[in-house]
Amino acid sequence: MDITSPLADADKSGSDETRASVEHIYESLLRAMLEHRLPAGTKLGEERLAELTGASRSRVRQVLGRLAHENLVTLIPNRGAFVASPSPEEALHVLQTRRIVEPEVAAALAENATPTAIERLRLHIEEEGAARARADRAATIRLSGEFHVLVAQMAGNPILEKIVVEMVSRTSLIITLYDRPLANTCPDCDHENLLKAFESGDAQTARHTMLHHLKHIEESLALHFAVERTVRLEDIFARPKVR
Repeated sequence: MDITSPLADADKSGSDETRASVEHIYESLLRAMLEHRLPAGTKLGEERLAELTGASRSRVRQVLGRLAHENLVTLIPNRGAFVASPSPEEALHVLQTRRIVEPEVAAALAENATPTAIERLRLHIEEEGAARARADRAATIRLSGEFHVLVAQMAGNPILEKIVVEMVSRTSLIITLYDRPLANTCPDCDHENLLKAFESGDAQTARHTMLHHLKHIEESLALHFAVERTVRLEDIFARPKVR
């Protein structure tokens, strides 16, 4: 779930080892955000991240800059980098953008879905179901967001895809802040109903189903009440160090 940025393009000029290190750190942090394991407001210290990943501080700085470009990290002079903490107003803007954009993306895919696209979405939904069955909430949350990105990718408009990628990532941070107690992830049937609309080529149903689905996400939030959570960066980078 990557958004192309000047920093990402600049990194392509480096060695394969540098690219691998930067990409590993980026993907680890992004995945933790998407799985709600890295709460909004968490400090991302350059020195600590360098220690945990085995990468240089300059590489860590590249990653933080890339995430800041994507509005997922806030860089504060003389204080450092923090996972972004969207305000209630910002959250409403993100959700409004999704309600405007994604129903039309869904309609576009319904009009042009290929058998390959349908099968890929079907396999993704099965993976979501498997994550739910084993009570893996983190994977379920991440896969739910990735479903929306897949829909946008297959709709064929790279500009809309970029918007959806950023909005899905920012929604993950919004949910870590404003999730209602005991709130559920997306209903199991929502993505399946979308898939049925794509299979039948029913753009209008796809549009209405996506809008209903997004409203459900919004209803699961309490934008007047932020949930405070803490996390250890050591838990995010539990895998072997990057060399």
